[in-house]
Amino acid sequence: MAIFGQERWNIFDLRPLLGVVSNDWMALCTRPITGRDAVLSGFFGSVGVQPYHRITPEIERKAVDILALLEIPHLAERTVTEMSSGEARRVLLARALVHDPRALVLDEPSNSLDVFAQHELREIMRKLARTGIGIILVTHHLADIIPEIERVILMRDGRIVADGRKEDVLTATALAELFGLAVDLTQRGGYYHLW
Repeated sequence: MAIFGQERWNIFDLRPLLGVVSNDWMALCTRPITGRDAVLSGFFGSVGVQPYHRITPEIERKAVDILALLEIPHLAERTVTEMSSGEARRVLLARALVHDPRALVLDEPSNSLDVFAQHELREIMRKLARTGIGIILVTHHLADIIPEIERVILMRDGRIVADGRKEDVLTATALAELFGLAVDLTQRGGYYHLW
């Protein structure tokens, strides 16, 4: 498998090219730290800002810009433990963006989010995709697959069972085979829904 056209990577060279948002990171970052400090900690690969971290005006400005891009500057001074799941997820997304990664890896991003927070997250994902950042999405929820995602890979038991254009791969037949049960599939507004 190649990542950005290269098969072998030094992990320290690859890490700044990918922004990772996962439930594991969410659990690690859910602490009594401010949204600002959670975002700033992405520059240092830590959870929260430590006394020995040097926060330059450039780093501070970048954090402010990312909070604005994700439409959450109001969360800068609120502690992560006081945020809703959707708010905390967006702060974590901001943290993942501090190094201007080429791609975001989103692992089950809508888990534990209410319907409104899911909608907001998907709109932010769309906004980011339109800026040119790659979106690598791992999900069981078809509605998480934003219209800007063009390629879909279906996996079962750690093996690829289908790989191709979204329109070709996301079919009722393929999904019924994947999940082992009859399903109905609908599409509306560029989103797929499974019943």
